[in-house]
Amino acid sequence: MKYMTSAEIRQAFLEFFKQQGHEIVASSSLIPANDPTLMFTNAGMVQFKDVFLGTDKRNYTRATSSQRCVRAGGKHNDLENVGYTARHHTFFEMLGNFSFGDYFKQDAINFAWTFLTETLGLPKERLWVTVHHSDDEAERIWKEEIGVDPERFSKLDEDNFWSMGDTGPCGPCTEIFFDHGADVWGGPPGSPEEDGDRYIEIWNVVFMQYNRSADGEMTPLPKPSVDTGMGLERIAAVMQNVHSNYEIDMFQNLLKATAAAVGTTDMDNKSLRVIADHIRSCSFLIVDGVLPSNEGAGYVLRRIIRRAVRHGNKLGAKGPFFNQLVEALVKEMGEAYPELAEKQSQVERVLLKEEEQFAKTLDHGMRLLHEAIEGLDGTVIPGETVFKLYDTYGFPHDLTADVAREHELTIDEEGFEREMEAQRERARAAGKFSVDYNDAIKLEGETSFTGYELLESDASTVVALFKEGEAVDTLQTGETGLVVLDETPFYAESGGQVGDTGALNASASVFAVTNCTKEGKNNLHHGSVEQGSLSVGDKVAPQVDAVRRKAIALNHSATHLLHEALRVVLGEHVQQKGSLNDDQRLRFDFSHFEAVTPEQIAEVEALVNQQIRDNSEVVTEIMEIEAAKAKGAAALFGEKYDDVVRVLTMGGDFSVELCGGTHAKRTGDIGLLKITSEGGVAAGIRRVEAVTGAVALDYFADQKGQFEAKLQEQQAKTRQLEKELEQMKAKLAAAKGADLVSNAVDVKGVKVLAAKLEGVEPKALRDTIDQLKNKLGSGVVVLATESDGKIALAAGVTKELTSKVRAGDLIKELTAKLGGKGGGRPDFAQGGGTDLQALEGALDSVAGLVEAAV
Repeated sequence: MKYMTSAEIRQAFLEFFKQQGHEIVASSSLIPANDPTLMFTNAGMVQFKDVFLGTDKRNYTRATSSQRCVRAGGKHNDLENVGYTARHHTFFEMLGNFSFGDYFKQDAINFAWTFLTETLGLPKERLWVTVHHSDDEAERIWKEEIGVDPERFSKLDEDNFWSMGDTGPCGPCTEIFFDHGADVWGGPPGSPEEDGDRYIEIWNVVFMQYNRSADGEMTPLPKPSVDTGMGLERIAAVMQNVHSNYEIDMFQNLLKATAAAVGTTDMDNKSLRVIADHIRSCSFLIVDGVLPSNEGAGYVLRRIIRRAVRHGNKLGAKGPFFNQLVEALVKEMGEAYPELAEKQSQVERVLLKEEEQFAKTLDHGMRLLHEAIEGLDGTVIPGETVFKLYDTYGFPHDLTADVAREHELTIDEEGFEREMEAQRERARAAGKFSVDYNDAIKLEGETSFTGYELLESDASTVVALFKEGEAVDTLQTGETGLVVLDETPFYAESGGQVGDTGALNASASVFAVTNCTKEGKNNLHHGSVEQGSLSVGDKVAPQVDAVRRKAIALNHSATHLLHEALRVVLGEHVQQKGSLNDDQRLRFDFSHFEAVTPEQIAEVEALVNQQIRDNSEVVTEIMEIEAAKAKGAAALFGEKYDDVVRVLTMGGDFSVELCGGTHAKRTGDIGLLKITSEGGVAAGIRRVEAVTGAVALDYFADQKGQFEAKLQEQQAKTRQLEKELEQMKAKLAAAKGADLVSNAVDVKGVKVLAAKLEGVEPKALRDTIDQLKNKLGSGVVVLATESDGKIALAAGVTKELTSKVRAGDLIKELTAKLGGKGGGRPDFAQGGGTDLQALEGALDSVAGLVEAAV
């Protein structure tokens, strides 16, 4: 038995069955498409479920796959055992081969035995085979054709019988076990010690042989099929001669990366196993579009992340660490699953954000839990405590159970469920503000909707009338109620699109329609009688408000383009979580783990508007659901679709969605789209609002008007600030000038002041000179300042001296010394120059010039 890596085993398996005529089928998503009965893909056969049921046709009858699986919720929930046992995982890979009405027991058994004993080289004496006690055919094949030792063969009861449900395909199983050796405790399957770890199941082959009816009768299927499964991790442990799955190559590398990330050297710590397991399930769930939330698959993901973070905290991790393990996982599994490598950065960002969010409450929650444990009287943590930790601090109850297990305690499950149910009842009571008007309306039949092609018609019949929830025969003028027609062009509110408004016109009456909703298969026209009366059996001419309908249709079509553009820019994890399309705007809620940046908003807008400018035809097709999925139409998890669906395609194949709403004829009809807001509405849920067409143009006009008003306001503020600044500068210059009065000198009885001012604007010189002249009473003032390498010069002379000393003459003399020029009146003059070196000398010469003049 040779050593083989996990990757080598996976490849050998697929290649072996390819040589046996099997189609290698890529692993499907962890979120089953169009199957609300399952939260996660938990077995290899899930993606072939419809093929086995006969509702999906493939171009092959033999298939093989390595399917990624998650078992962490619902019927298959191994979460609490992960890390504490050798073979429980939240995530695992299932190797499988399948026959859809092709080969059956003989080939299936031969394929399994040949691969195990020849391709992998497992010793036959270490294999143990089981069959269902009723399956004589399988027993004969094993014993007579394969030659299995009867001493290593068991016939079991119901454990070896599989069914898809209470009714439908079912059949016996045959299983192959590996004997890990006498040094490991346990007995063979069917023995009292079968729960031991010595004999480990490595391969299960299901023979879909019968169809079970509701009364329990089983009839042979016309085309019996085969469904097999072998856990990659289990067979890798066998091929690598280790007993625990955590000892195989794939996990050893993840465990080392985990130890390095949390800063521990204790490689035997079970918390390391928990984290190494959880990084696989969390990463692949995010790759398949699941984001942490408080419901459904998102809540399971959040529980797994928080469990991993708690175990890291227990190991002494300082700060976020879980997101750092994605790189190690990509090294291990990125080649087999390229989508993991492609979305590495996105996975890291989602995990980091969730770690940071949980870190805010982890310490406090753990402190409260340990206080409860210390004060505990007995070995059971009360349900009230478990609920408080869950409800207040976001502790999943299984995380509390994890901590309890470590202290050899249990939790009060029944008490926790009582508290949960009490909370649900409070929520239900809080929501009962009014009676649902439609609850009282029970209708048979169906309203024929003609609104895809028409907005009005002439011959609809009133089949029912309701007033205040009660059926009536007639509605009189002024009365409000509901009208049901046999056919109508009015669209009933659904799929995020609001209901139509308009009128129901008769020869002597008018019913104003304010909304249209749906009850069962009937459209309910809400409104009141504005004229005359309306009775059951009357003929009316429905008329939809065409302008409003068109605006709604444009917004609905734009929503489809917006959805796809968000997926292109942000990633394929983006999924619709709610929408509203009316005649004024569109609102779209979607899954995303962080705020959308302005740059991303701009990119989304550009993509949508490019599709609008391309003006492609909006194509509507009616087709079977399988054909729609093949075309690329996305199916929402949790939704159950009819066999025949309406598919809307825009931009060639840019956007392909299932939709029953009304839409534009061409993308160009939308005109343009402008996103007006973006924000968060719940954990992991973002919301954008946008406008289109004429409303978008009005939005831009309004924004332009607001901008111009803001600009004018800003300009006025700027002018006022500039004025105030000039005043401040003048005051500053005057203050500096006032300090110079004492520096004035007497020249033949004339006070003369000549100085340079620092940090003063040239425009402030005049006011400063006037103030200095007033302070001197009589005299001559010359001031200079420097700005941007240039000299500004000003001179002032009090009026009684201007007959002797002229300011203009002084400036001409001085600026000539500075390499410039200037002049002015006898009492005030200005000039400038550029020779900074000559300034001091020029100012020193002022006294001499005044002396010569007087």
